[in-house]
Amino acid sequence: MKRKSDLNSIHEKKHTSKWTLVWKRLLRNKLAIVGMIFVFVVVFSSLFANVISPYDYAQQDLSNTFQYPSTEHLFGTDNYGRDIFTRVLYGGRISLLVSVTAIIIALICGCFIGVCSGYFGGKIDGLLMRIMDVIMAIPSFLLAICISAALGSGVRNTAIAIAVGCIPSYARLMRAQVLGIKNQEFVEAAYMNGASHLRIMIRHIVPNTLSTIIVDSTLRIGACIMIISSLSFIGLGVQPPTPEWGSMLSAGRVYIRDFWPMVTFPGIAIMVTIFGFNLFGDGLRDALDPRLKR
Repeated sequence: MKRKSDLNSIHEKKHTSKWTLVWKRLLRNKLAIVGMIFVFVVVFSSLFANVISPYDYAQQDLSNTFQYPSTEHLFGTDNYGRDIFTRVLYGGRISLLVSVTAIIIALICGCFIGVCSGYFGGKIDGLLMRIMDVIMAIPSFLLAICISAALGSGVRNTAIAIAVGCIPSYARLMRAQVLGIKNQEFVEAAYMNGASHLRIMIRHIVPNTLSTIIVDSTLRIGACIMIISSLSFIGLGVQPPTPEWGSMLSAGRVYIRDFWPMVTFPGIAIMVTIFGFNLFGDGLRDALDPRLKR
């Protein structure tokens, strides 16, 4: 019993030290820290938009339209007298919700396809990868436009449209990871001990791919936000009066020469969010890369 408890304590120590090392290396990356700050500010302000701003994002005041930034309205008001600062905060909530939902859908479907393809190989691998090749042959934004036009606009349909285009990338990424893991000794040992294929995939293969998947998902959030904003800009994403950065840019482009706040602040929000997630994703990738351990 004593020897078993000692082994467990050693295992816990190794596990803790691994993630502690990753965290320390992440903190040494100044650009990653900047990205973390940007991401934290965007997520915090979006989640607590109703607390930060005293206004309703749909509240109109036609007697107070086209107001420039002031102490009363930090980002000014739009053509309907709505507070732009409030709408930017709520727009971040919608963008993050749609992008995270799309990534979760793509992650589940893509990882399932990739694990099955890489683990079983043969005809299953060939069939699944050819289907993924067909989907990847269509530009992701064009595919999202087609799906949004077919399903209609809205938060749910926009998330589905973006997710479909991300599935092949996750499938190929997971397949590559599985091909490098499935022939290792611990997988063969599990098979020799009578473990089923499902147990091997869930307990031994998938956990060893999590670091790569986490990094890729973090980097992909920025790309998803750009697609969401682009779809909303052309009228196929989230529809007014629900605030979304792309639809706010679309509404403000008519007044771009006469009233700059309507397009400037949503554009800055998109830029800061994508920039933050990209910096954080790059830093996380470097921190989880075992070749960089010192």
